[in-house]
Amino acid sequence: MTLPDPELLLQNIIAQIQPRIQANTALVGIHSGGVWMLERIRASLGTEIPFGKLDAAMYRDDYAKRGLKSKNQPSWIPFDVNDKHIILIDDIFYTGRTTRAAMNELFDYGRPASITLAVLINRGGAQLPIAPQITGADIPLQPNQAFQLSQDTHGKFHLSLESQETMQSSHPAPLDTPHA
Repeated sequence: MTLPDPELLLQNIIAQIQPRIQANTALVGIHSGGVWMLERIRASLGTEIPFGKLDAAMYRDDYAKRGLKSKNQPSWIPFDVNDKHIILIDDIFYTGRTTRAAMNELFDYGRPASITLAVLINRGGAQLPIAPQITGADIPLQPNQAFQLSQDTHGKFHLSLESQETMQSSHPAPLDTPHA
């Protein structure tokens, strides 16, 4: 499979977001890929727009199974969420569970007027009635595959495709501990 250039996908997203910006719009990125995108989108728009960052790990319905990632980041929403048109930004959309968790956390801060989801790639496989309204590309994957977005030291995005075997070898399972 030939992977798309994530830099071109980002430009596509920026072009879709620009006409949606109004006086009461705010941008919120989901850690970590969504926050990387947020920073690049803000720089491209060139206007002062309220923004924030979410790490929705604690709000996920599978938290007990997944646990905390080693690189959890604190959420930071420094503006009044009430009546804002939130553009929620994430890198890869899959089941919708991260998006649902992020929306739950946003509602802890207040009641937005609306939430629009913008993602770099919709890989298919939604398990909830949630879908992105702004998408760089729709690229269906098999359940044992995953896209991985990375950012180099110059801020440029790179996209790779991992299989279940690759993901398991790079993220070893925790060791079992004997019971006393």
